[in-house]
Amino acid sequence: MNHEKSCGAIVYRKRHGNTEILLIKHVRSGCWSFPKGHMEPGENEMQTAIREIKEETNIDVSIDDPSFRQVVVFNPRRDITKEVVYFLARAVTFECERQEEEIADVRWVEIGQAGAVLNYDNDRLLVNRAKAFLAKSKI
Repeated sequence: MNHEKSCGAIVYRKRHGNTEILLIKHVRSGCWSFPKGHMEPGENEMQTAIREIKEETNIDVSIDDPSFRQVVVFNPRRDITKEVVYFLARAVTFECERQEEEIADVRWVEIGQAGAVLNYDNDRLLVNRAKAFLAKSKI
């Protein structure tokens, strides 16, 4: 069994009193999810997440509280186990410019509406955890 590891984040911003999160639509699958990608040699998980967000969306982020670290494990194919580590990242810039080869669309969505856009139950669960974390931490 082969093992792959990716890192990404639930990117959020405060806008007009609401919390919005950044969602991406993948070219290959057509599914909505969060920015993420494979680790490169010498990177730690947070460095990978920050780099991948920048590459896929051109958004600069800050991971202010690394205690929000969620891990999702799944099998994209029979012979592969994939681990994805997600952080909660605050957007520092807001203007999206998608990586055209991989990303079909990028959109800011109010956090309470994200579940209707996301394709996977795991992602909906992550949004609920992020929402609770943000409410508790008063970020």
